[in-house]
Amino acid sequence: MTPRRIGVLGGGSWGTALADVLARNGHVVKVWMRNPAVAAEINGRHSNERYLAGALLCETLIATTALDEAVADAEFVLSACPSHAVRDVLDRARPSIRDPIVISSSKGIEIGSDLRMTQVIEESLGVVVTPRTVVLSGPSFADELVRCLPTAVVAASSPEASAIEVQRIFQNGYLRVYTHTDVIGTELGGALKNVIALAAGISDGLELGSNARAAIVTRGLAEITRLACRVGAQEATLAGLAGLGDLVLTCTGDLSRNRTVGLAIGRGERPDLVLGKMAQVVEGVGTARAAHEIGVSLGVELPITEAVYCILYEEVEPRDALAKLMARGPKPERWS
Repeated sequence: MTPRRIGVLGGGSWGTALADVLARNGHVVKVWMRNPAVAAEINGRHSNERYLAGALLCETLIATTALDEAVADAEFVLSACPSHAVRDVLDRARPSIRDPIVISSSKGIEIGSDLRMTQVIEESLGVVVTPRTVVLSGPSFADELVRCLPTAVVAASSPEASAIEVQRIFQNGYLRVYTHTDVIGTELGGALKNVIALAAGISDGLELGSNARAAIVTRGLAEITRLACRVGAQEATLAGLAGLGDLVLTCTGDLSRNRTVGLAIGRGERPDLVLGKMAQVVEGVGTARAAHEIGVSLGVELPITEAVYCILYEEVEPRDALAKLMARGPKPERWS
């Protein structure tokens, strides 16, 4: 494969892990981050102990704190910033960006606008990038990917040509990339599963058992599907890697930040104090607010999401939110 020039925006665990994959695949990769100490560590010691403790990174990976250096000649720009920072970073990078394929790997919804990340990218960089914007999502913990453990994800674009290009630069012996044309479903599956993972963590923190966790995962998937399809997603997408796959991983995996926060809340800790101890962004917290707003505006029923929203933003006790969920009227099981 001909080496490609790739700029990665965001040097947290996910951005660093994806940059490492690309560098190992032989591409010329520059990852931008705010922290000069972390950049120096990547360049000098080929490690990022703050976010990926114990991982040895590809020696050819270059880190920089200069946005223009990361993106100026890039054929691909990978956005891996937390969702709340995507617009600001791209606005500042825009003067140096030429005509790359833009890859969105941030799993969230912008607070305030309720826009998906590809919509934020297209507003920031201009509508001309729309056919060249790709969503990369699926069940993938950065800590496992950077250790070269088998992982499968989805690259989605419409038309599919840009997703195929992204598939080519990422796929290797331990990372399998499937292509898709359902950008909305792929994106919302990755964002909304974080809210359900918070609920699963809260349930486990309350020691409600495996039955409850299974119900949350299953009915959570129904909520995600209901909302995503209402805004144009394909139902089948949510049964795949970007939907069910990512949901199961995030609701059950010990490396899930959203599940970890939920566990602490279920065990009686205050949400604000739990979040204050987290070193990285917990995307499900902001997404719970955005999903609540979207659900209300569209008249889409999201009972698990509403319970999480009330716990996080209305100081409802987890057991009271559970009681309200279980007291809902009887109904047939429907997916939409």
